[in-house]
Amino acid sequence: MWLSSDIATGTDTTASIRRRRGGSAANVAVRAASTGIRVRFIGRVGSDAIGTALIDELRAGGVDPRVQQAGRTGTIVVLVDTAGERSMLPDRAAATELDSIAADDTEGVDWVHVPAYSLNTEPLATATRTAIQHVRQAGGLLSIDASSVALIDDMGADAFSRMINKLCPDIVLCNADEAAALRVGETKGLPGAEVTIIKSGGNPAVAYSNGALVTSVPAIALEHVRDTTGAGDAFAAGFIAARMESGDIESAIARGHELAAQVLTEHSS
Repeated sequence: MWLSSDIATGTDTTASIRRRRGGSAANVAVRAASTGIRVRFIGRVGSDAIGTALIDELRAGGVDPRVQQAGRTGTIVVLVDTAGERSMLPDRAAATELDSIAADDTEGVDWVHVPAYSLNTEPLATATRTAIQHVRQAGGLLSIDASSVALIDDMGADAFSRMINKLCPDIVLCNADEAAALRVGETKGLPGAEVTIIKSGGNPAVAYSNGALVTSVPAIALEHVRDTTGAGDAFAAGFIAARMESGDIESAIARGHELAAQVLTEHSS
């Protein structure tokens, strides 16, 4: 929702309302599938028309959906003010109620990407950890997206860091605000993560490993950005696809920037 002015409490505020598929994991899945790699999405939507439409949209985007349907489909209202600042109002509903993941849903998976949103609410968190364990035992890689400052604050930075140290992901992705909340600058990466990627809007994205800077890759310059919603998910998709293909971190970050720039261009016109 693009606001034309500050919200006028108690009366009308003109806005441009656009409806799009979400949330974070589904965004990553569709963008990753657009690069030509095989992608599977595991999640839960409501047993309603919106949920069915979302599953159909995933399938149309080249994604293999392994989706439970029960309850009510979640919604996130994203308010974008005239300066481009976003405020999110999430109602995750059925998404948090995923209570089990079948073993064959993770069979053949070489890389599992998990938003931290999936690790802080039960029963979803336990189901997600089980899926991670199956993929890791089979030799697959793991990436975790820090998701949001609000989530980090809710969990507590120390608890979040302990979770990362326990799960030992190959990649942790976060933006500059999330990195500050996690005090990543003090440690040059999250303990337990092989590589920590920090995105910073139009500034270069940096990668740390074992306490040292690995690389810094400039973002793609864009003249006008109205709405950054989904850009971080597109970055993750591009990064994962390129990393699986070449294994090179610098080229993977560059590919992440490319997909993020596509979203910024699409959503800001």
